[in-house]
Amino acid sequence: MNKRVVILGSTGSIGKNALRVIEALNLSLKNKGRVTDDGGQRTGDASADYQIVALSAHNNVELLAEQVHKFKPKYAAITNPQNYDRLKELVGNADTKILTGPESLIEIAQIDEADIVLAAVVGAAGLKAVLAAAKKGRRLAIAAKEPLVIAGRLVMETAAANGADILPIDSEHSAIFQAMQAGKPDEVSKIILTTSGGPFRNAKKEDLRNVTVEQALAHPVWNMGPKITIDSATMMNKALEVIEARWLFDMPADKIEVLVHPESIIHSLVEFVDGSCIAQMSLPDMCLPIQYALTWPRRLPGITSRLRLDQVAKFTFARPDLDTFKGLRLGFDVARVGGTAAAVFNAANEAAVELFLAGRIKFLDIIELVELCLNKHSCLNSAGLDELLEADKWARRLVVESAARRGAGR
Repeated sequence: MNKRVVILGSTGSIGKNALRVIEALNLSLKNKGRVTDDGGQRTGDASADYQIVALSAHNNVELLAEQVHKFKPKYAAITNPQNYDRLKELVGNADTKILTGPESLIEIAQIDEADIVLAAVVGAAGLKAVLAAAKKGRRLAIAAKEPLVIAGRLVMETAAANGADILPIDSEHSAIFQAMQAGKPDEVSKIILTTSGGPFRNAKKEDLRNVTVEQALAHPVWNMGPKITIDSATMMNKALEVIEARWLFDMPADKIEVLVHPESIIHSLVEFVDGSCIAQMSLPDMCLPIQYALTWPRRLPGITSRLRLDQVAKFTFARPDLDTFKGLRLGFDVARVGGTAAAVFNAANEAAVELFLAGRIKFLDIIELVELCLNKHSCLNSAGLDELLEADKWARRLVVESAARRGAGR
């Protein structure tokens, strides 16, 4: 049967790759179902394709309009209302309903026509949409870390109560999910997240004092958006992944480790109680975890290049420097505490990264502002959505105010 897909954030790197993957899957499935020269039917089902029913973007109106014309979704959402008229103009007479405003994400996440909701909206903006899809019992393919970081307990409980499957698209969490198929949950001893280490993996704290935006955006392996790339440079991405893994796999922080693996071939590992260690390996290409989240529990031919181990030559591993990359240490602390601490941690980082990209604070100020927010926050252990969102807003305000005071004092 057809799989009807909603993509939240279709103009970002994950969204664009998801559309590439879906195009390739549909072509492959169509070819399998073609009639042969002798009138026979090839194996495969030509009707088992993936239909795009809704797309969303925030500002990239031109690309969203191109996607609407190409994929002909039933709905398109532009979350920045200032872009609504321009999108209507570009879409023209296309048979697509245009929605606008932040709430439009929630609208398309819970449409009846959807089977899979792929959440690729960076930041806290996608949280309500993820919860809406979970309440509808949809398969959730989650690329953005923030919903599980901010509200991991709430998201997982909502998914369980409504029969929604959660499939991670983050390469590390997809690797863990795949490796866990080798055993039962109670047979897992620990999980090991790998990281490339970013552009500054061999640096010491003093080396990072005058890092420029351009230097921080020069990732050695992955081609990602600016926010995620800065998170990689500070290793905050790995801190957020620790918190995400804690909820996604119901694993306490003390059973989660991080290793620096510059080659980025082993995307993460699972150690079982008998001592077996199962790893998922592939070339660094987000198309593979995207496809697995769409096709699970099946595996289908895809567009990811094949791994040739003889060309890799060697694997190297090292423990991260928690003194230089203090954000990672803070991430483990937050994973242990839970509650509203994670919402503050994520929001403070988002706000600080935005200020750094705008040239208003220095690179090391990012983690210092995050730590300041955590130290000033009174954590609520059992928090609902309203409390989590209020903690998010409080942290953002505090970062902006504290950064302004720092700037005035320099």
